[in-house]
Amino acid sequence: MLRLLGAGCAWGLEAGGGVRPATALFDPGHSPSRRASDGPWNQPPSSEFVARPVGVCSMMRLPVQASPEGLDAAFVGVPLDIGTSNRPGARFGPRRIREESVLLRTANPSTGALPFQSLMVADLGDVNVNLYNLQDSCRLIQEAYQRIIAAGCIPLTLGGDHTITYPILQAMAKKHGPVGLLHVDAHTDTADKALGEKLYHGTPFRRCMDEGLLDCKRVVQIGIRGSSMTLDPYTYSRSKGFRVVLAEDCWMKSLVPLMGEVRQQMGGKPMYISFDIDSLDPAYAPGTGTPEIAGLTPSQALEIIRGCQGLNVVGCDLVEVSPPYDPSGNTALLAANLLFEMLCVLPKVTTV
Repeated sequence: MLRLLGAGCAWGLEAGGGVRPATALFDPGHSPSRRASDGPWNQPPSSEFVARPVGVCSMMRLPVQASPEGLDAAFVGVPLDIGTSNRPGARFGPRRIREESVLLRTANPSTGALPFQSLMVADLGDVNVNLYNLQDSCRLIQEAYQRIIAAGCIPLTLGGDHTITYPILQAMAKKHGPVGLLHVDAHTDTADKALGEKLYHGTPFRRCMDEGLLDCKRVVQIGIRGSSMTLDPYTYSRSKGFRVVLAEDCWMKSLVPLMGEVRQQMGGKPMYISFDIDSLDPAYAPGTGTPEIAGLTPSQALEIIRGCQGLNVVGCDLVEVSPPYDPSGNTALLAANLLFEMLCVLPKVTTV
């Protein structure tokens, strides 16, 4: 059976601050201690009772669980960066995002979302990728996500470079068929190949289209910008029916109206959110491998994610955080907050 690694820690937090042993993901001898129907919900411990530096380095200090069984949603790390084209370091992204997530709390006053009173959520640790073989890593990722999805658990992924979205969408399509895609990025990631290779972080959505994984009438790419080798680098995306929203069309604007149009386009069918941190201006998110100036703002990022409330979101990822270029931790902190916002828009999350 496929074996994944835990979140790099020996213990998992119980709700209220207690601890229980954490084991490797999908350990065939392990049965989860609680199921969603057993109540009460997993809750990140409050800093009023448990000091923030205390506890396991899991996402929001949630319990580390070995199996997706019984979970409605889970955070999953994919520490892979051998698909990067220049600056590496995204393999350390999941760990750094988890470290910064200690600042997050359980409720979202801005949207009224109460995710931890609605869903059973845990941290499933990291996929045990092969850092010497990108193709094999993609196989391991696909197999891991097939198990997560088959258990009825919605994955929220901490990347890792953008290559990882391709095998995740392979797993998604096995259950849901072609899915809609909200892709927030500085780049379209639809190149065909580089240095003779057809698989790297600039090609995931080209490979997805090759395999029929996307419902191309429901693909929206937001934040696209930067210099290019041609004057129309968006030809492929638009020829396939994708909606491409350039960053300059977002400058000095609220994106609430845009997201109203996106909701209509997505409808009620399954859709996936893939958020590259380089969609944001490097003034806010410098810790990434391929920064581009004049990007989105954090408030626009919140408008985009919150605009997905009510949609049939079947999975999310936040990719390309590279801690070596993020000495302050601000990029990882921003990533942790955006993942929390994604959790808040999942189906079945109670809002008040």
